[in-house]
Amino acid sequence: MNHRDLFEDLFVLEVANNHWGSVDRGLEIIRQHSRIVRFNNVRAAIKLQFRDVDNFIHKEFRDRQDVRYIKKTIDTKMSKDDYATLVAAVKKASCIPMATPFDEASVDLCVELGVPIIKIASSDMNDWVLLEKIAATKRPVIVSTGGTSQKDTDDLVAFFERRNIPLAINHCVSLYPTEEDELELNQVDYLKARYPGHVVGLSTHEHADWQASMLIAYAKGARTFERHIDIDANGIAVSPYCSLPEQVDTWFKAFARARNMCGGSPDQKRRPPDREVEYLDALVRGVYAKRDLPEGYVLNHDTMYDDLYLAIPLQKGQISCRELMSGETLQRPVQKDQPITIDAIDSAYAYTSQLKELIMRRGL
Repeated sequence: MNHRDLFEDLFVLEVANNHWGSVDRGLEIIRQHSRIVRFNNVRAAIKLQFRDVDNFIHKEFRDRQDVRYIKKTIDTKMSKDDYATLVAAVKKASCIPMATPFDEASVDLCVELGVPIIKIASSDMNDWVLLEKIAATKRPVIVSTGGTSQKDTDDLVAFFERRNIPLAINHCVSLYPTEEDELELNQVDYLKARYPGHVVGLSTHEHADWQASMLIAYAKGARTFERHIDIDANGIAVSPYCSLPEQVDTWFKAFARARNMCGGSPDQKRRPPDREVEYLDALVRGVYAKRDLPEGYVLNHDTMYDDLYLAIPLQKGQISCRELMSGETLQRPVQKDQPITIDAIDSAYAYTSQLKELIMRRGL
């Protein structure tokens, strides 16, 4: 599988720390959301966050309950066995296990648990110690750009390109939640233009709508998508930037709608369906004789308006304005107001079997 096949139309469902350190809650999040994945027949990864908490937080700050990030990291701590249980559940649910490792020991855990795709958080885009460790795994990577600089993104893309490691690049606004007027979806265009060899996606934290940004982003060319997920259970408040199963269902359906509306390849002219061709053919003007025309008459542009006229409907076998050239010769007389048919003229169209058959089939 090449990197485009790997990332194209891939949904990443970010559990983050919404398991709150509970394996049972994590399993229920996986169960409820994987059911929505199967129902919508999409390809999805369910992503965890790995931290070696005992070393990730300095020992002198572990009791700082006033620092929200530290407190939440401590409160949601899981063991290696806990993570292994959740990864196994993701695989059993026919989803792809993913993880965001925030330290080097967690990268090793990704390898140990067989996590096939690694996510780089926006905050770690220039953490080169961590990036070197991730690159050493040779695993495909998705990165969210967040509030990083252009140079940071350029450097990271070049770093993974030199190592021939598949990389997808997500536009992301690191505001939790993100309002609609903060989405900056034109960044999808920017990323596609600047990094044409990579799949570009959208990682979003909006809270008011699960359709509009999907329709717009897909039309702009985003092909991998990420949202935080949660469940409403056990009296635990759901963060406004997280999506419940029914909201993810709406999101998936918006994707299907966007894909249907955008249609086929953006790289080549589409082939119109037969019913569209038939509709347009019905509006094409046919060539009629304005007066009685004898055998041997030569259709000529200089005298066309004296001897011919164009009108609808186009009849079966009749030449239209599309085929009217200069120099065709009538092989039999045509009476006034009668159609000029393909078998009545000496024309290149009359000797091309496929064109002649097309003309004989179309019209009334």
